[in-house]
Amino acid sequence: MPPKITNPVTWQQAELLMQPAFIRVVDNIRKHLDASSWKGTYHDVLIWPATTTDEMKALVTHLLQEMETATSEQVDEIRATLADLPMPHPGYHLRLQRQQQDISIDLWELCYQVCFLNYTPESSTANIDTSLIDEAGEVDWQRLEDKTKELVEQAFTNLPDH
Repeated sequence: MPPKITNPVTWQQAELLMQPAFIRVVDNIRKHLDASSWKGTYHDVLIWPATTTDEMKALVTHLLQEMETATSEQVDEIRATLADLPMPHPGYHLRLQRQQQDISIDLWELCYQVCFLNYTPESSTANIDTSLIDEAGEVDWQRLEDKTKELVEQAFTNLPDH
């Protein structure tokens, strides 16, 4: 799940870092794939809250599809219903395949690990890694590259039979 950010300064810092971090993550993954026996493909996915049942997912998906052709009055009713239901957020996964092995890596989670200190999906708070921002308030590109390279390398090292 995306980190919960309530502090406006942290939010601005996250906005500054996320896009460059994502670009560095994808580039470092490409470099690892070039030298690896793993084949990688990228996929858009929907990520649901952990407690969401299959029935609830089907209902929300159905209501979202109904909104596309609904009248404005019906859209208001559907929105009111959806307000009480769990909603997915978009995700982006790298699917790695080799022989009979199939592994998925959540690229946004990897970006969160780059941008935040000690980030885990279970984290209730998110603290920006301010070492990635220089004195002028800009991205410290070398530090960002170094941290990204290290985390992507860890992800590949943790693959079975690396």
